[in-house]
Amino acid sequence: MTNDDREDLRRGEQEGSWHRGTGPLPGLGGLLDGLPESGKGAQARAPGPVAPQQNPFRNSFPGAEPPPHAPGHPSAVEPTPPAPAPTAFTTRPQQARHQAHPEPRPPTGAAQAEPRQTRTAEQHEPPVAPERDPRFNVIPFRSGSRHSGPAQPEPPTPAEAPQPDPAPPEAAGTGTERPEPITNPGPVEENRAAAEPKQSDTVHAHEAAAPLEVPQHSGPHQRPEPEETRTAAAPALVPAIQAAREALNAETRGAERTPEAADTPPDPWGGGSGHAFDDAERAAVYRAIRERRDVRAGFLPEPVPADVLTRVLEAAHQAPSVGHTQPWDFLVIDDPQIRGQVRELARVQREAQGHTRPGTRAQAFSGLKVEAVLESPINVAVTVDPSRGPHSPGRHSKPASYSAALAVENLWLAARAEGLGVGWVAFTDERDVASVLELPSHLELVAYLCVGYVEDFPTEPELGLAGWARGRPLSWAVHRDRYGRRGLPGQEPTTLLEETITAIGALNARAVEEARDRQDRMTKPQGSLGVLEDVSVRLAGLVGECPPPVPEPAAVAVFAGDHGVYAQGVTAWPQEVTAQMVRNFLDGGAVVNAFAKQVGAEVTVVDVGVVGDLPRGTGLLPRKVARGTADFTQGPAMTRDQALQALEGGIEIARDLVSAGNRCLVTGDMGIGNTTPAAALICAFTGADPAVATGRGTGVDDPTYERKVEAVRQALKANPVDEADPIGTLAALGGLEHAALAGFVLGGAALRVPVLLDGVIAGSAALAAAAISPDSRSACFAGHRSTEPGHAIALEHLGLTPLVDLEMRLGEGSGALLALPLLQGAVRALRDVATFDNAGVTTGR
Repeated sequence: MTNDDREDLRRGEQEGSWHRGTGPLPGLGGLLDGLPESGKGAQARAPGPVAPQQNPFRNSFPGAEPPPHAPGHPSAVEPTPPAPAPTAFTTRPQQARHQAHPEPRPPTGAAQAEPRQTRTAEQHEPPVAPERDPRFNVIPFRSGSRHSGPAQPEPPTPAEAPQPDPAPPEAAGTGTERPEPITNPGPVEENRAAAEPKQSDTVHAHEAAAPLEVPQHSGPHQRPEPEETRTAAAPALVPAIQAAREALNAETRGAERTPEAADTPPDPWGGGSGHAFDDAERAAVYRAIRERRDVRAGFLPEPVPADVLTRVLEAAHQAPSVGHTQPWDFLVIDDPQIRGQVRELARVQREAQGHTRPGTRAQAFSGLKVEAVLESPINVAVTVDPSRGPHSPGRHSKPASYSAALAVENLWLAARAEGLGVGWVAFTDERDVASVLELPSHLELVAYLCVGYVEDFPTEPELGLAGWARGRPLSWAVHRDRYGRRGLPGQEPTTLLEETITAIGALNARAVEEARDRQDRMTKPQGSLGVLEDVSVRLAGLVGECPPPVPEPAAVAVFAGDHGVYAQGVTAWPQEVTAQMVRNFLDGGAVVNAFAKQVGAEVTVVDVGVVGDLPRGTGLLPRKVARGTADFTQGPAMTRDQALQALEGGIEIARDLVSAGNRCLVTGDMGIGNTTPAAALICAFTGADPAVATGRGTGVDDPTYERKVEAVRQALKANPVDEADPIGTLAALGGLEHAALAGFVLGGAALRVPVLLDGVIAGSAALAAAAISPDSRSACFAGHRSTEPGHAIALEHLGLTPLVDLEMRLGEGSGALLALPLLQGAVRALRDVATFDNAGVTTGR
């Protein structure tokens, strides 16, 4: 049985396992303890300001100890500029572009400015944190001591370091020799820093475990290959390929270890197995992975030597495949006519796709280059034959396509090791390119690649430099035993909700004071911009810098769900309208689509609890927790686990949208009957009377309105919940979209991104989020004031002033989208308006 077969068998045994398990979620204390599956309902309490609850999951940072995100702390990561230019490549002399390591870079992280004296906060002003560095998004190590592992050995001295084998004569004499790549002779500390995983400055993550120190090395080491595997016609192999061949040959001969390996002492870095690469080889492998880039510009006309291209293709050909089918083929393309046709296809597709994207997204999309199809010295098309090896063991859904993708990755990494850039042409329709290439009908195109030497490699992925997207930290992708139990190796597992709450903090005091000071010095009378001045100050405190970046691009997430209270006759609209309106959103025919197009925002629809089935398609995210909620007049609307799943679903959506490059999150909702549970939540969290907090929603008549008020009263009686258990209240009285919106708010607050709230549904969800984490109010901005009476109650309780009041009550995110330009204008004024000193304007008395 091969390793591939074993892996498929293991996956088959794990299929069907549910990510949540059966036990309670660890580590959330009182928030997650209390109610069993049935819940306990909601007890209305006396109105009053939001209680300054102490978040039990936030680590305190005493003044004598720098916070974990401050320079000098072990968990500190290097911040990246908020909007770097897309051409910010590392520049080096032309003759040095073939070096194996970049030039050493000095450490970054200057000391922060001294804190200014902050003003006294008003009654409803969101909490402001003590002086802290603006990087709030790195999760501190939770508790306990980390096991640092055994002491690491000293790096070998130059005399002890193994010497590389001389290059075989076959590698020379190609007529286009390139200088042999050299490794960086820099200090050990440079290599150690390069080995640490870089976290985005816009997303939070667990503190990374202690990185593996990479000792200094003077060049690649090539282990001796058995004589019987060497042939005169074979090209020189890179160390990783040669090691793979040795392992394959050893397995074929049935030998566990070669005689040479038997005489070699175990590698102390390999856990005693003796099979690990030596320090230099391992560093080279990880460097190739770390510095692999999708290169779209800067290709040199210099041809790729035949032996180099052969090595790269051989690395691709050695990718793992199910049943050793090797379903790929490589089409090396020189013909300028074919390449011209492909380039034209890419150009047309880029322009067509760019026109469908809003605002800043369209501008960034149009800047992505396709000229590399002609400028690169060679193109390589990777195809897949899904029918190859139909009776191979362990085959499952699309194994051939997965294997071919691994071949592309192998090609990419080997090319980087050879100093070659690779660009993936992703704009084209694969079927059109397959037609140009005249591929047989049984073959599919997997990738069309541009390959060649380049001026230099970008310091970061190009899409990140262009502001198109941001990298997701490793901690977001690592689960322990069950999906949803988060934690890097060596760390205590946690939940997404706990991880998010831990990352939420108050406004940055220094940035708030700097913004206020600048507002006072701008060429205008003090206070003349009214609410917009406070908005700009809060945005500066949220982001942690003054002036803050303009909150664009923006994305509106419309969370859709149905409600069991519909059975009480609280609305005149049929329940199937929820699914029908979701389809309308996807077709671009709703008010939210029109307003989003006007302000340049993207629309994402999330099915978190629609009763009916929805067709999968672009713009719809299937996150269905249940087919609607239960009738909360008879008992809890949701189980506790359903509420938690919806909460974490909203957090995930916030993470996805922010990592996709968005700097503002806009709330949207859709659900027939959802204003009734919204009124119940507002009563539970503020103590308001149902007759005062309940509105007419879609415009119901008097009898329907009376049934609606009575349904809220019955729900509060049927579900009395301890006020210290906000998640229990949310489960008992809310809808699935309310819970997801609460998670959406928490996720935005943890990422230090403004969340622009819409109407009464968003207001009730923000109340739940504030009850779970009071500091989450710092990220909330009220887009408008709905005519629903409960919305005004919620905004007053949250201490938020609406930006507009247009007597709207539509929902969908419509009112918040209309306020988006005001939010952005507040920042532009703070950034662009001159001060009296700079403009030479005399101040008034």
